[in-house]
Amino acid sequence: MISLPKAFCERMQRLLDDEYDRFIQSYEQPLRRGLRVNTQKIAADHFRSVFPHTLIPSPFAEDAFYLDAPHKAGADPLHHAGAYYMQEPSASSAVTVLAPKPQEYILDLCAAPGGKSTQIAAALGNTGLLWCNEYVRTRAHILLQNLERMGVRNAVVTNSDTTPLCDELEGMFDAVLADVPCSGEGMFRKEDMALTQWSEALVAECAARGATILDNAAKAVRDGGRLVYSTCTFAPEENELQIAHFLQKHPEFELMPIEVSFGRAAFNAQTAALFDPSIDRTLPLSYCRRIFPADGGEGHFIALLKKKGDPAPRHTPAPPHPKKPDAALQQAQALLEDCFKQKPCGTLARYGDTVRLLPNGLPTVSVPVLAAGVAIGIVAKNRLEPHHALFASAAPSACRRCVSLSIDDPRTAKFVHGEEISVDIDNGFAVVAIEGAAVGFGKVSNHTLKNRYPKGLRTL
Repeated sequence: MISLPKAFCERMQRLLDDEYDRFIQSYEQPLRRGLRVNTQKIAADHFRSVFPHTLIPSPFAEDAFYLDAPHKAGADPLHHAGAYYMQEPSASSAVTVLAPKPQEYILDLCAAPGGKSTQIAAALGNTGLLWCNEYVRTRAHILLQNLERMGVRNAVVTNSDTTPLCDELEGMFDAVLADVPCSGEGMFRKEDMALTQWSEALVAECAARGATILDNAAKAVRDGGRLVYSTCTFAPEENELQIAHFLQKHPEFELMPIEVSFGRAAFNAQTAALFDPSIDRTLPLSYCRRIFPADGGEGHFIALLKKKGDPAPRHTPAPPHPKKPDAALQQAQALLEDCFKQKPCGTLARYGDTVRLLPNGLPTVSVPVLAAGVAIGIVAKNRLEPHHALFASAAPSACRRCVSLSIDDPRTAKFVHGEEISVDIDNGFAVVAIEGAAVGFGKVSNHTLKNRYPKGLRTL
């Protein structure tokens, strides 16, 4: 059993009272790992039939599972194909509460490394708009990689402080997720750093930062929209008290009950007041949801808020038009016509040497945009070289040429290793799919597929 900080134990004993012993005993249970099937690429039932380990359904999301066997995802072709995302079991709970629907505009405000963003993307099914923001640039690039692997085409990724971003995107989103940086008490067993750097000062610092992010998130919600606030910590200053203070400052929002089968009701206002007697004790803070280790996940807190009012009609900006003919855009159009039975939805645009297929209805912002939509190709020596992301996000059934591989096909391991493979399809660029999930592409010539899988992604 891990050695918990003394001050943390004293705080939890004060908070939990008679339940404290059970809470401490839960740390003696094995750490449970989890994964979530990416139903945008593969059906959950089919995935379970080809995955090498037994999967036990998790209560936190429809397509989430416990994985109780050792597993090296980085060596698994199905992982390369974006068929699943390794995720701490309770981490999928916040998006379940957010309940994204096709065609909605969703903002994931603190999005890296991408577990919740890709979960939202699967629910949207490449419709609507998914805006992902991450303040730390190195983490934002990890987010980009995961969105690409999971085949997301309708996302924008920004690298911005939440204040200017939400000022520019005021009132734009049907739902906003603020899964804020926190003191990480729910990660003590999963991440050694969370345990070693914990302190009461860190709790106070994270509560202050979370309050700023939550205030900014509120700006981006349209009338009638939803705001989900979540953490992976147990501290009431970052959880129930955060919501109490927010509601006092934002009468335009109301706290909504969360009707799910997992976890437990959050602490009521009387219990939360043990840590701040100034709060309004009539607030229904028990509408929020808590997950403790005894509940099957390492730890999470979730609050669902609704902005009062009725949504106004959304103004959709007109797609950009190039000022002059661009050969690269013409080549991109020809590439899409050659590779797909029907052109994927979106607007072609060129940024430097990259041609991208943008989601429709994008606003113009001044904050740093790392990527939007999906990369179609890179201009090199006056010709357009197809980009891996285009094929990783493809639906194999929509492609004119597809190499369909099973997980047991010897060519599967060869492809993700970067080798050429033999095929029986027409010449040209072809998507490669593993158990129906697109993993990459190559160029077919005389029944040989010349591998275009990026070197940095290949297995050793």
